[in-house]
Formats: sequence, structure tokens, C-alpha cells
Amino acid sequence: MNTVFKKSVFASAIIITASFFTACNSSSENQQKEEIAIVENNSENIIGKNIVTREPVVFITGYDKVEETYYNNARAYFKERRVEVVEDQYSLEEVINWLNNNAIDLPYGEIHIVNKSNPFKGLTLETIVKGEPITAETLRKNITKGTLPTLKESVNANSKIIIHANGLGENKELMRTLKDAFCAVELPNVIASPYYSIFNGEFSKHYLAKPFYVFYPTAHSPGKMDLSKEIAKKYPEEKDIDWFDALNNDEERYVGEAYTTQFTIPVKFELDYHNSDNEMPNFELQEEVMDFIEQKEELYSEIKKLNIPLEKFRWNWSVKNSTLTIKGKTTGLIVLKPLIKPYGELEYIQPDTNNKRLYAMK
Repeated sequence: MNTVFKKSVFASAIIITASFFTACNSSSENQQKEEIAIVENNSENIIGKNIVTREPVVFITGYDKVEETYYNNARAYFKERRVEVVEDQYSLEEVINWLNNNAIDLPYGEIHIVNKSNPFKGLTLETIVKGEPITAETLRKNITKGTLPTLKESVNANSKIIIHANGLGENKELMRTLKDAFCAVELPNVIASPYYSIFNGEFSKHYLAKPFYVFYPTAHSPGKMDLSKEIAKKYPEEKDIDWFDALNNDEERYVGEAYTTQFTIPVKFELDYHNSDNEMPNFELQEEVMDFIEQKEELYSEIKKLNIPLEKFRWNWSVKNSTLTIKGKTTGLIVLKPLIKPYGELEYIQPDTNNKRLYAMK
């Protein structure tokens, strides 16, 4: 088959070669692997020591749209703590270049990167300037091509690069790739939480919340009652949440109360039949579109990466000349349960980046 597939939202899978560390050249591959192992094995002990470092810095890597307040809240939180705030760095390339251009003999102890994201699409932070948003695949592609700069004297093995991006700590593949992307003579520690990071909440300036998800085709909600039954069935081990109340609650009214926010995930496939031996399909129903996607491995593999069923998307299609365009969109409702201490007075668990139950480290 000669059909050419173009995906404007999701990058095609790339072949991962043995040259994972192209951006980190050394005289010996074995020596490099040994150095990485030493740094990772000892990082837990090193961090706790009293070592002189530069004051922390935070990168605000996006801007709020319409009624959003995520970046403004994070900015206010760090400014209140007198942390240096860096704006307008919207790609990993720019972040690394800024650190290199502002390097001195003293390395940073903590580098914070704030990025509004969801676990299903990776980061909104670009790989390189005007490049693709960061996923494990797009970032690995840029590492292999050598398009990312190398970190210089701004970090060492004691430095912590803390990425405040929702659910990132659960994405082990992306965490490993980010570790490789922050290439330096001494590799820093890359840290992120599997939970959602909330800034400037009603009762705490910074806390973590456990997410629970339920999806429906955008603009075709079955109703909160049906959704509450679905999410209850999906998470039977969670007994403390009244799902119907939580889905109807958009803010935390008291300490530890579960509440709901939402996001959408769009997908888009463009199929060019100009040089194809196959006949362009003629759809009449959404079910026919879903059957078509399921039968096309190139398309279905992209949906499987999201781990969201096909029927949870609203599907549209259009034809222009020899190009068939298929678009899908799903709405995700996220019930967020703030992490509260299980004993004593009702209070939040502090977001301690040294706590392995709260943060993953690479």
C-alpha cells in the first residue's frame, strides 16, 4: 500500500537505536554507563548533605488562557518565596540555553520547571524552539539528532531539576528520556510527582492531589449520574469519595475535599489517497470511523498510547481533494483528592521532593 499517513498531533513512532546518548559523548560508552549508575545509586545519599549551592530558580514555561490561572498561581507561589522567576522560555532548548548563559562557578541546588500538562499527552513544553511538544518519542528523536544543547557548569550530581507537571512521575519512559535530555558532565537528578501539583489553593499555597479519570465524547456527556457510576466502577478501591458530589464540585470547599476539573484531548489523522492503491472510505456513521481506525495499525497504535477507548471520542471526518481528514475529541473529567495526613489534625501532606512516596527520581 502506498498511502502516506500524516499525523499533526501525535508524532510517528521512531526507531530507537543504540545511540540513546548521542548528546552525551564520552571517550568510552562503558565508562559513561558506569558514571550514570554511580550517580543514580548515590543521589539519594548526596542530596541530604549540607552542600553550598546557588539560590533556586523557576521557569514558568507557559501562559494562562481565558479563565485559567495555573501559571499565575505558580508564579505567585514562587515569588512569595523569593525564588528567581524566569519567563518566556517555552522549550527545553531555551531552558538549557538560559542555564548555560547564566552559569557561574556555583551550581544550582534546585531548578524548578512549571508546565501545565496532563498525563495523556506529555508536556506542553516544546522540545526545541517552535518544535513539537515533549513526549518520550519527540524528545528521544531530538536527543538522537543532537539538536538539544548540553548543560554546562550550572548543575552537578547534587542538583535537582524538579518538574511540576501533572502526573509526570507516572510516565517512566518520559522520565528516563528527560534524564538523558539534561545531559551534563555530572548528571543532575530529575524529579517529578505522579500526583497533580496545585498552587495557591484555597487552604494551602502548594499541595499534591491524587487524580481519578472518567471520559466521554466531547459535547455528548451521558450526565453526572452515569459518569459517577462509571468512575466508581473504575476505582472500586476508593471508598472515601462520593463520586456524584465530587463531579458536581469544581473547587475545594474544605481541607481535603475532592473536586473536579476537566480537559480535552484532540486527535487528528490526515490520509492522502493520491498515490494509494486503496479506495478512500465513505463514512456515514461514527461507528464506521472507529472500525476503520481499529483496522489501521498506524492509526490505532496512536490511540492505544492514550489508553482511552475509541468510543470515548467524538469523531468527525471530511474530504478535500484526495485527502481524508479524521478528527476526534474526548473530554476528561478529573476528580482530584488532596493528599491529607492520615493522623492528627486535618492538614495537607507537604510536597517534599525527597519523599519517594510523593516524587519519582531519575
